[in-house]
Amino acid sequence: MNAPFRTLPVCLFLLLSAQGQAAPPATAPKPGPARSVSAPTDAERYARRCQSQTAQRIARPQGTMLWGTKRGWDPEKTTEERTSVLVSVALDAPRQAEDGVTGLRFENGRLWAVPPPETRATVSDVVGTVLQGTASDGKPVEVAICGAEPAADDPTRVFYRIEAWNPVAREWENPCVALDRSPAPRALAVGGVWDASGAHADAADRVTFACENGAISKCILWGYAPWASRDGKSLAGLHQACTRLARADYCGNGRSHTRQDTTIDIYDRMGVLERATEVTREWDPAKGSFEAAWAPDGATCLSRTRDGRALEGILQECPGRFQASTGDARDEGEVCTVSRGDVKPGATLLRNLSYGPPKAEPARVQ
Repeated sequence: MNAPFRTLPVCLFLLLSAQGQAAPPATAPKPGPARSVSAPTDAERYARRCQSQTAQRIARPQGTMLWGTKRGWDPEKTTEERTSVLVSVALDAPRQAEDGVTGLRFENGRLWAVPPPETRATVSDVVGTVLQGTASDGKPVEVAICGAEPAADDPTRVFYRIEAWNPVAREWENPCVALDRSPAPRALAVGGVWDASGAHADAADRVTFACENGAISKCILWGYAPWASRDGKSLAGLHQACTRLARADYCGNGRSHTRQDTTIDIYDRMGVLERATEVTREWDPAKGSFEAAWAPDGATCLSRTRDGRALEGILQECPGRFQASTGDARDEGEVCTVSRGDVKPGATLLRNLSYGPPKAEPARVQ
């Protein structure tokens, strides 16, 4: 059971959607020695893993993130928001492992060697393993586990330092998007797979490496670990609803509608996070107002958009999903402009407040 959280105004450091994967460096690097056109052998490739050859290849990552991973390996190629160089890894049949290790096992946010060592098993037993991963386009990608670090605030939660083989640069590199506050992001292991629409599917033999700067990982750090429970109830649904909320994925189609550095206040029906009542450096309750209510498949009730775009644009993005609301308040200040009619009682798990966009016109629905 997780320890209860009282209040947690959450700063979402998310980037505006843009067409490019990354801006080129401000100063072009000096040309280096020409690379061999022949691909390295497996033995050569594995010997080079975890050496951090290209820690700073991407200068300016763009777009809001679900996995927190890079969209593509080629910074010159335009990529869509819902693509990723790595969406999941298989736990069985590792490409490289310590002698006797035939696979890995996932349990409560950790990876364990199979079979376990004869001596006491530790989280470091998996370091050096190379797993077979998959990108969003279905192409294979090899992933090396380079480190395992228990979190300082919760030793049961383990961060993994990972590298993936970049077939364009022919180098190992961190597939996680680096931001100023997290220049060398790590990843959490999370059971199952997320697809391009943001939907989660259980898979006993696969896990997702959720990078620190992505919504999947952030929602765990905010208190919604999907493998945890509270009062005997699983938090898996809350975690999935949180991934929609964090990215303002109103339509439940994997598209985000938020801006970088947007501060919001999250609260839920189970009491993991409660509505903030005190002024902090990050949040002023008097300035916040109700934005939306959330289920695992997206928003169930919407008052306004987080980034200030016209509400009609959301209705066109997912036609038939929302209908004009009666305007009845569900709770203090929770007045919806549009609501879903197909939501069963109890489906709404999360709600959030945010600061309204400056000089925004009141939303109207015909």
